[in-house]
Amino acid sequence: MADKEGKNARKQRPSCLGYPVSIFFIVVNEFCERFSYYGMKAVLVLYFKYFIGWDNDFSTTIYHTFVALCYLTPIMGAIIADSWLGKFKTIVYLSVVYTVGQVIMAVSSIHDITDSNKDGVPDNMTLHIALSMLGLILIALGTGGIKPCVAAFGGDQFEDHQEKQRSTFFSIFYLSINAGSLLSTLITPILRSQECGIYSKRSCFPLAFGVPAALMVVALIVFIAGHSMYIMESPKGNILLKVMKCIGFALNNRFNHRGKQYPKREHWMDWAEEKYDKLLIAQVKMVLKVLFLYIPLPMFWALFDQQGSRWTLQATTMDGNFGAFIIQPDQMQIVNPVLIVIMVPIMDSAVYPLIKMCRINFTPLRRMTVGMLLAALAFVAAALLQIQIDKTMPKFPSSSQTQVKFLNLENTSLPVLVEGQEFVVPGFNASGDYMTLDTTDVTVSVGGRNGTGNFLKEMRHTVLINAGGMIQTLNDTTEKPSQGLNAIRFVNGFRTQLNITIKSDELGFLSPLEGSSYLMVPHDKANFTIGNEDGQNCSYIMQLGFGSSYTVLIPSTFRFGQNCADTIKAVQDIEPNGVHMAWQIIQYFLMTCGEVVFSVTGLDFSYAQAPSNMKSVLQAGWLLTVAVGNIIVLIVAEAGSLPDQWAEYLLFASLLVAVSIVFAIMAYFYTYTDPAEIESKFMELEPEDKKKKDLEMMTKDNVAYVQSENTDVKQTKI
Repeated sequence: MADKEGKNARKQRPSCLGYPVSIFFIVVNEFCERFSYYGMKAVLVLYFKYFIGWDNDFSTTIYHTFVALCYLTPIMGAIIADSWLGKFKTIVYLSVVYTVGQVIMAVSSIHDITDSNKDGVPDNMTLHIALSMLGLILIALGTGGIKPCVAAFGGDQFEDHQEKQRSTFFSIFYLSINAGSLLSTLITPILRSQECGIYSKRSCFPLAFGVPAALMVVALIVFIAGHSMYIMESPKGNILLKVMKCIGFALNNRFNHRGKQYPKREHWMDWAEEKYDKLLIAQVKMVLKVLFLYIPLPMFWALFDQQGSRWTLQATTMDGNFGAFIIQPDQMQIVNPVLIVIMVPIMDSAVYPLIKMCRINFTPLRRMTVGMLLAALAFVAAALLQIQIDKTMPKFPSSSQTQVKFLNLENTSLPVLVEGQEFVVPGFNASGDYMTLDTTDVTVSVGGRNGTGNFLKEMRHTVLINAGGMIQTLNDTTEKPSQGLNAIRFVNGFRTQLNITIKSDELGFLSPLEGSSYLMVPHDKANFTIGNEDGQNCSYIMQLGFGSSYTVLIPSTFRFGQNCADTIKAVQDIEPNGVHMAWQIIQYFLMTCGEVVFSVTGLDFSYAQAPSNMKSVLQAGWLLTVAVGNIIVLIVAEAGSLPDQWAEYLLFASLLVAVSIVFAIMAYFYTYTDPAEIESKFMELEPEDKKKKDLEMMTKDNVAYVQSENTDVKQTKI
């Protein structure tokens, strides 16, 4: 009667075109959740670097620690859902945790909450770090905990006769994941690149984190709204725990019977036969066989997940001007989901059939090996690109050096003699590249007039000169401007005070023969307004790239009027980023090809080789390889001492090639099995095994009873 009532209840649930209406809520929930996760993750490493102020290595370490935690917690979520709360309650409760984490993350990025002096820099960075770490922990618990539950909960909404609809649902479900990832990776970097703030303007991380938080609220509301339409299965016990207990018993039993007097068994898992039936043991053997193949796989994920860390940081040193639009460094991650949508059907409908026509036995494990090699090749491409980027980067002075160049405020050329080196500085121009000196006290002669310059170590200096000698020494920036911004400063060679403004930024009045501080100006046309005390103004426009630095000289010949900007001279101190972001598409293409061949094939292989009731166990094992891969990255980032980033890329590529060779050898000796066939054989033998076990248990009980009777007799005699 209970079964009949359950079936009737299922039939009464609303449907549309043969599909349960309830799956609409699940698909929308997944889209919003994935938008929330990938949107937050896209800007995360730049938040660490630019807002909190961590260096590249530590930012990479924390980023991959977070990703690793996201892929460790699915095991916890699966156990809670299967053994205790059920899938629906697990999704709801952990989604609340997830949402709170996203909100805390958004709050942590509001610089105004601790910016008491209103200078745009948080005064209590410890609070911001603590909030962000708390937020990330809650997000990892939430997103990881619901990861194994949502898809399975969607599958629960279908009846046995809806196999076709269930298969289509999983395709739609996967599409919603990629759609959420695609849109969030496109949108949140744009939000992050905006400026916002109450007292002062900074990169708008609160908006970039706030929108994903809002989407997570929507995801939770939509999921709960479908509550009355869901089919909710009761917790039936966790097969993962059962497998772990079976393995633990086998190991313990083998350890307790390790003497020579005990006969050897064909497989170490056979030591579990005293407690578990042979069918379960056979299933565990099949799982362990596949899990053994998983051992080399984390190295692939160690490379793959650096798209969101090292490759994004690499993009910050490149030119993102694509003509009609500007690409932010964190937006380049969108290339991966776009290429996935393109490559998956191409591989399935063209590449694999073509390989088959060539009579090449391209087995799943061979495909995975090729995928790993493609990922290694992607990192070789990243290393070659990094070498080209490094060639365009400025060479700053070491700890024992100083760098100097001269800016001539006169209209005529001036001869300069520095430590025996003589050269001529053109009028209203700079001396060219910086001179690198190994001493800080420098004898300088300008136009025959001798002087001494006392320069700081590890610093760059621009010396203002005229016919009278050295006028002033300016301290130049010793790092390439980040976030694609440009450092612009002005030198007043005019006879009166000048005020320079751009939008809401104002340098204040600049006295004659003085240099200003730097203004950080974004890419594109920068329109500066130069004014004097009499209210006269001059508009000066600069076309700026990414990451450059300029010293702008307003010469003595400057005059307000229609052509006032013609005499102004911009001297380049640091070149703009010279390598275009489009070159990263090569490494993204290779990595995506590797992902399609490796990841999609690996999931299919795992499903095909897993016993019928242990698909989730292998899914947990697969997710664990992703977590371990991210742990490898953070170990290398923290422990590695390679001086150049390209060398680190080559190190990862070499490690993956070595691991690929090991995996290829393991794959060569792997024997493909048919789990259904093996299970059917043991199910036929199971009734006889149960009878034998029952007889053994009865015998043991009788022996125990006799022993207890004898013990009682002895105690009575005493």
